[in-house]
Amino acid sequence: MIDVRVQAGTFDLGAEVAALTAGRIDVGAVVTFTGLVRDVAMTLEHYPGMTERQLRGIADEAAARWPAISGTVIHRYGSLEPGDPIVLVAITAPHRAEAFDAASFLMDWLKTRAPFWKREAGTGWVAAKDSDDAAAARWSPR
Repeated sequence: MIDVRVQAGTFDLGAEVAALTAGRIDVGAVVTFTGLVRDVAMTLEHYPGMTERQLRGIADEAAARWPAISGTVIHRYGSLEPGDPIVLVAITAPHRAEAFDAASFLMDWLKTRAPFWKREAGTGWVAAKDSDDAAAARWSPR
């Protein structure tokens, strides 16, 4: 099972990993990814309800592809400053390969399919990048 949260507040990576692994002897790997705001403050907007459903669908797809995984996905919204964490993907699995693959899948699909709108301070709305679509395409059925 993958826990999915959309929240304004920050998260504690160590606490999230500790919660995922507490009392678990079936975990052989934990892979984490934390996305950070780079050099420009931004505001992330979303539609409550719709965003959570879309993220839940992405998480369910990952769980279907890698049944042995569990994890947490947290995506923030609101006003964020450079250095602030935006997204966390933390995946546990019996072995590292499936943990890495599932985490990569989740990040690629979150980047291209999560319904968030980003507005950078001073420059306006941020458009999707072709490179993000290309990265996500590797997970599509051939």
